[in-house]
Amino acid sequence: MSIDLVLGPRPDEPGPPISGPAKYAADVTARLSADAATIIARYPQARSALLPLLHLVQAEDGYLTTAGISFCAEQLDLTEAEVAAVATFYSMYRRTPTGDYLVGVCTNTLCAIMGGDAILETLQRELGIHPGDTTSDGRITLEHIECNAACDYAPVVMVNWEFFDNQTPTSARQLVDEIRAGKQPQATRGSQVCPFRETARTLAGLTGEVSADGGAPGAATLAGLRVARELDMSAPAFGEGEGK
Repeated sequence: MSIDLVLGPRPDEPGPPISGPAKYAADVTARLSADAATIIARYPQARSALLPLLHLVQAEDGYLTTAGISFCAEQLDLTEAEVAAVATFYSMYRRTPTGDYLVGVCTNTLCAIMGGDAILETLQRELGIHPGDTTSDGRITLEHIECNAACDYAPVVMVNWEFFDNQTPTSARQLVDEIRAGKQPQATRGSQVCPFRETARTLAGLTGEVSADGGAPGAATLAGLRVARELDMSAPAFGEGEGK
């Protein structure tokens, strides 16, 4: 059965229907079922495991396929329509084959003002593709992303959802050149970025502990707090002013 449920398309990613083989082969199903059992066991209610299970099948295929949707539905006793409704709501779940590195450029207000549009245009020329497309070698998929709450480091580029802060057209071009040369890029506030399918498996919770590198807030994030302290400013105590 083909699923053709599409919600919330973005202007540059029209939201193709979920496609691909209807079912996994028996050996693939058995292997994924063992991983799914590990994931589901972490939740009091099995259906709460849907998001990590979607990452699991995305790690298998590189994007969400009809077989992946069907697998998740069977594991959680849901309908395929219920699974697809969730899968098509979140932009982290891909509906088309995705390269080893998903490179996203934010062009929301602050990133755009700081040069995000120029970065996106540069990468389109450099890679010879449009947002939503993948290079012919399968190495890079370019994406036009919405705000990722990193405005203090604008303009921001994300690679497999890791932050690359304070980018310029030149630095972004160097970033994709590094990826195309076969190197794993080093995130600004994290560890080296692994390929897309490995990232998806990590998000499914199956690759051990996630590195805490770069977890602390940076100077730009804390700038407002620093100024408040210099001016001896503080927030009112909890409950202060209630009823007035």
